[in-house]
Amino acid sequence: MKSTIVKFKDKDTVSNLRAILERLLETKLVQALLVPMILPGKNGYVQSLITDPEKLKDANPLAPTMPVQSARILSDLTSSPSQSLIGSVLKPCEMRAAVELEKFLQVNLDNILIIGVDCLGTYEVKDYAELAERDKEFKAKINPEVFKEGVMSPGEGLGFREACRICDYPASLNADLTFGFFGYDPGKEMALIVSERFEKEIQEKLSFRLKEESLTERERIIQKIIAERKKERSRILNELKERTGSPGKLMEILSTCIRCHNCMNVCPICYCKECLFESSVFEHRADQFLGWSGRKGTIRLPTDTLLFHLTRMSHMAASCISCGMCESACPNHIPISRLFALMGGELQAMFAYVPGLEPAAEPPVTVFKESELQAETGARD
Repeated sequence: MKSTIVKFKDKDTVSNLRAILERLLETKLVQALLVPMILPGKNGYVQSLITDPEKLKDANPLAPTMPVQSARILSDLTSSPSQSLIGSVLKPCEMRAAVELEKFLQVNLDNILIIGVDCLGTYEVKDYAELAERDKEFKAKINPEVFKEGVMSPGEGLGFREACRICDYPASLNADLTFGFFGYDPGKEMALIVSERFEKEIQEKLSFRLKEESLTERERIIQKIIAERKKERSRILNELKERTGSPGKLMEILSTCIRCHNCMNVCPICYCKECLFESSVFEHRADQFLGWSGRKGTIRLPTDTLLFHLTRMSHMAASCISCGMCESACPNHIPISRLFALMGGELQAMFAYVPGLEPAAEPPVTVFKESELQAETGARD
């Protein structure tokens, strides 16, 4: 990785980033950009595919909402061969999901230039809309102290989605081009970090002089933020662990599930085209419902809610990147993301695997090791 410190003449951070994105299109380094654009009502953002540099006037690479997990969009954009190179602005969790999906042949990153952005967190879509409506200038507010010093002042960050407040990966790790703000004043400068893959093109077409240098202060701030988030993550998950000590307790937490499948539909890792829970297996006949009710005296409807969550968890817990989209999509606010972070975290630790972190690391479900469970089961042979 090589980098340079980009000095800003304009204090408008987002405008400075737009200028770089414009140059990517104008120099034809990329043929299109996937980047969040503000909605007509100015109260939210949506990922958009842009080919005209002038359309970037409404783009915001630092958009503080995530209505759709962009890894799902990349799956659609790369489902068939293409010669066009697409620059994709991704938050760290979106990038990890894309890397993980490539391992399962659901995303092809060959023609994707990943543009990573340092991420403080995101608001729920409805919360951001409400905040933007209350304060017309809210959308433009960026607290330089948080990026430069990593100081989460009282109240700062409140309102961010819980998944963001306990995220261990606030910075992009495997991006081709990174807009790095941690350790810098975003109104004055940033670190531009470039992978070897596009080093030559970015130096030639964007006229940046790149060099190998240690970004010590940036790394210090990142580690500071990670330490604080890990502490909060541990507290939240320990509380949840006390509430989920048995199937009965787990059922209590999942009791308001209406099996709408929202969590499954927004999850970037749930990619099966033919899903068991959308098959005829769970299209029960009327006499079956009556039979079950007759044996037990009562039956909860809809049925199979616990089975739904346990099956989904067993299918993808090792690859869960804790983006929290499942919990955001739940109409009854079930702590699904926390449950998956709790169970998935233990499973991932068991296999010493962090999903989406190392592109070359093989997911546990694709690798067989004869003695891999000995330490957990206590078996000797």
